[in-house]
Amino acid sequence: MALFKRKINLPTQVIIALVLGVIVGLLLYGQNNVANYIKPFGDIFLNLIKMIIIPIVFCALALSISNLGDSKKVGSYGWKAILYFEIITTIAIGLGLIIGNLFKPGSGLDPHKLPKGDISKYQSSANSVDHASTYGNHLIDTIVNIVPTNLFESLAKGELLPIIFFAVFFGLGLAAIGEKAEPVKGFLNGTLEAVFWMINKILKLAPIGVFAFICTTVMTFGASALIPLLKLLLVVVFAMIFFVIVVLGIVAKMVGISIFSIIKILKSELLLAFSTSSSEAVLPVIMKKMEHFGSPKDVTSFVIPIGYSFNLDGSALYQSIAALFVAQMYNIHLSLTEQIVLMATLMIASKGMAGVPGVSIVVLLTTLSSMHLPAQGLALIIGIDRLLDMVRTCVNVIGNALSTVVIAKWENVYDREKGQEYLNSI
Repeated sequence: MALFKRKINLPTQVIIALVLGVIVGLLLYGQNNVANYIKPFGDIFLNLIKMIIIPIVFCALALSISNLGDSKKVGSYGWKAILYFEIITTIAIGLGLIIGNLFKPGSGLDPHKLPKGDISKYQSSANSVDHASTYGNHLIDTIVNIVPTNLFESLAKGELLPIIFFAVFFGLGLAAIGEKAEPVKGFLNGTLEAVFWMINKILKLAPIGVFAFICTTVMTFGASALIPLLKLLLVVVFAMIFFVIVVLGIVAKMVGISIFSIIKILKSELLLAFSTSSSEAVLPVIMKKMEHFGSPKDVTSFVIPIGYSFNLDGSALYQSIAALFVAQMYNIHLSLTEQIVLMATLMIASKGMAGVPGVSIVVLLTTLSSMHLPAQGLALIIGIDRLLDMVRTCVNVIGNALSTVVIAKWENVYDREKGQEYLNSI
């Protein structure tokens, strides 16, 4: 009887929801009218998460900066984080090109015999970015737009980079005015505690959200899209696993931890990120858990939000493989020089479109156009893009979690004993 009375923990509930979602999705495959009734449950769960992302980022970052009280320290965090992100993203893109050239996932496929998806919504996003360009360079536009003209407009749109900029500046202001800032800091701290209470309640709905997302995914993509593109799927999954275990594993070893420790700590969050294809769904919990793992609060609340815009390792790796896939499918040979240009283009395009919906596909559309590759080739991988998105989201989460330890270790503020104690308690 005690076995039945024991409450099933949340990770187990999510796994059960995942399995049930696959089963029900297979049973209802092709029933798009049913999917229209199931999908809203997943969307509501994701909207609840997104609703509290901005308050958490703003309050946590402003408080952390105000407690640091040193603009030089903030600058040190900033340049070290950006430098690390650039290095690791370059490695991810380079690895993607190497693996794409070795396994050639697009060779031997007839593009005319593959099922096509609709990329019009991504094309409209890419076009809107082009039309919105003021300086003729998306990267320069992004840098300029980091400084918000209207904070409330940025809050309403959920634009993370301008909010981070204002939170850092506001935190420095709080530090500068000393005791007068205490009431404001008290308000921010109370707000942060209340929002974390909310996230704990929202996460209890995770099994419902996971079931809805997985069920509708399985119901819509079908074997007709999966089987012809199975080689691409396997190559991308292999590349992601290789990148996490080898590349991120070496980085983790360099800072004195194991990458498997981070995976162990974030196992529930990785399952949630995988199911929902949204790294935002786990952002608040990652900040909390990496703080418990030994990275100071001011590091986690500064590095992770920035990483969500600039450190998308999984997306960068996928984009390089997908670009080569399209070229190979149309029998277009890219020379070494052209692949180096492709690498640089992906680096710039991915940074210049941070926060654009469907960013991976939009970046690819822009990159393929600039490289004179057939952009319509992306319509052929839309069928499995949701599956690929699930995998690359997990890699993005692991990469951003590890970055907090890297920066904390670089700043000599990483608490190894606290991290080991937390790891042993799991």
